[in-house]
Amino acid sequence: MDREFIARGLQRSSPGRFLLWILPWAALLAFGLYCAGLCLAKGLNQTNMDNRFAFGLWIFLDLTVIALGAGAFLTGFLLYILKLDELRAVINSAVVIGVVCYSGAVSALMVDVGQPLRSWFTFWYPNVHSMLTEVTFCISCYLTVLLIEYLPIVLRNRKLRDVPSFLVFEHKLHNLVYVLAGVGTFLSFFHQGSLGGLYGVLRGRPFAFREGFAVWPSTFFLFILSAAAVGPSFILLTTKLVETLSRKRLVRPTVYSLLARVSGLLLAVYVLAKAVDTLVWINRTSPGHGFLASQYYSWKPFGTWILFAEIVVFGMLPALVMLTPRLRAHNGWLVGAAAMACGGVALNRFVMTVQTLALPTLSFDSFVSYYPSWQEVGTFLAVVAYGVLLYSFSFRYFNLFPEERELRLEAAVHEEESALAGRY
Repeated sequence: MDREFIARGLQRSSPGRFLLWILPWAALLAFGLYCAGLCLAKGLNQTNMDNRFAFGLWIFLDLTVIALGAGAFLTGFLLYILKLDELRAVINSAVVIGVVCYSGAVSALMVDVGQPLRSWFTFWYPNVHSMLTEVTFCISCYLTVLLIEYLPIVLRNRKLRDVPSFLVFEHKLHNLVYVLAGVGTFLSFFHQGSLGGLYGVLRGRPFAFREGFAVWPSTFFLFILSAAAVGPSFILLTTKLVETLSRKRLVRPTVYSLLARVSGLLLAVYVLAKAVDTLVWINRTSPGHGFLASQYYSWKPFGTWILFAEIVVFGMLPALVMLTPRLRAHNGWLVGAAAMACGGVALNRFVMTVQTLALPTLSFDSFVSYYPSWQEVGTFLAVVAYGVLLYSFSFRYFNLFPEERELRLEAAVHEEESALAGRY
């Protein structure tokens, strides 16, 4: 029965092996849901967040996964708007990754708010002066767009295509992909920027405060650039990981090369902008508020090493690797550079979320550290487990990689030719 739902020409593991794969993740999801239930039932006193650390592990998780999920809107923009047809090989996978990242982020936010039954207040009583209101509207709308884009992938399932009405509906949705790609790019552009702009307008936190262009602080544009830069890298990483676990070729090497070039180019632009922004902050913004920049890095475990790691180690180096043809042609260098780029955006979101709040800003203020509780960690792991499960089921029952069947046939022909050549 299970085999009837798998697309023709694709090979998947036996139901038993698949069950062994999903059971640990299902158990982890159950534990995480228990932790989230404790936070919702007993309140946020189950966490280590307080008035000082209103933003903790969950907000760090949200900012990171939303940045990593940017590959969905960027891939759609490059494929449908800029006509880079090579990316058609990963567009379905990018959509699933986007659904995982954004739905996971929204779920964590519901727990973080603490009163999910009042979540509709944001829409009915919006604070028009808050960047978070715009973020809430854009994320909710873009998640809807992603779900609409995900629906045709589901409707192309082998069994569902036997239903004529589903086939017609899928065709109608497919005609909307260009509109959805444009709308998704617009929504992602603004909510990624507003997430960064939120920190840039914190005048009481000179470590994060930035001067801006018109009404937007520089962090608005830095968040957009960093998310767009690591999105293709995350798609590259996940595709390589799925190839390794499934032991199948899913895309051609040219697709990896294109993803690396796009990611490397955008990452280089981001590193340059980040370096300029940091120099302006060190020499003008921070001293103008009465603080030497060196003061922010005198509190352990934070130090200047974290700034060097973010800009040079996890920014400049992976950008150079991905922009150098000889290096990105080597699988180890390519995967390592993509992982470093993703690690760099995670480090940046950690700095903006945790380091910003930990550093004292008044003479009588103290340095306050933050460590997440096990309930926070469990809820975090629930999002990870949910993402693995959704992607696993999508990979098994839907055709996420359109070139997989063709590559399998090419491999079979090559093996047959090699066997014949060895025989004669």
